[in-house]
Amino acid sequence: MGDYMNKKRYEKLDGIRGFALLNMIVYHTVWDLVYLYQFPWDWYRSEGAYAWQQGICWTFIFLSGFCWALGKHTWKRGITVFLCGAVITLATLLVMPQNRVVFGVLTLTGSCMLLMNLLDRQLQKLPSLAGLCGSILLFLLTRNVNDGYLGFERMNLLKLPEALYENLFTTYLGFMEEDFHSTDYFSLIPWLFLFLSGYFMFRFLKGKRVMEYLRGSLLLPVEWLGRHSLVIYMLHQPLIYLGLELML
Repeated sequence: MGDYMNKKRYEKLDGIRGFALLNMIVYHTVWDLVYLYQFPWDWYRSEGAYAWQQGICWTFIFLSGFCWALGKHTWKRGITVFLCGAVITLATLLVMPQNRVVFGVLTLTGSCMLLMNLLDRQLQKLPSLAGLCGSILLFLLTRNVNDGYLGFERMNLLKLPEALYENLFTTYLGFMEEDFHSTDYFSLIPWLFLFLSGYFMFRFLKGKRVMEYLRGSLLLPVEWLGRHSLVIYMLHQPLIYLGLELML
């Protein structure tokens, strides 16, 4: 979700992020209507709505990995995003503990950004295509780790030992302890591997013509949203809630 160098701006990446942000705002508005205001919309609990939500999340996380190497001040950006995640956790625990956010998407992306500062030198030794394929494979293999299995979505391949799922730290890693609750939960495993998929995709495409295509504006208002995504993310839920309170 972070920014990247103005002297080499890829506006179409801003547009993709901005479009995902608009989708997220609409999705969260419907979430508030269904879960806070009890609107009877059964479709929102369907597989179609789940696919919508996953598409938004996948886009943000993959794009964060893709843009990591384009940015500067990587330690500062990682710390900023991680602390924004902590602010959201604290605010939801104080204001609406029944809908608290613990280990949400900002905590995840901030953690990934910080880890990349430690891992980048070693990862640079891997061929980009091998790293991309390996990261995608690991993401697909570990997608169901939160539920106690290796596997992807409905396909469980191997049950993992229950001893892994012990406490809040293992929950942060991906091995969710019993009775843990968060309305927005993104653990390091499997999502770090999706972040790495974006990182290796950038390395694979770097220097190729497609990167030049990503430069140049298409839709300025949406790209503006993408450039200011972190601020908008921090403000959107309180503003949505305030708007719904005034209208309903």
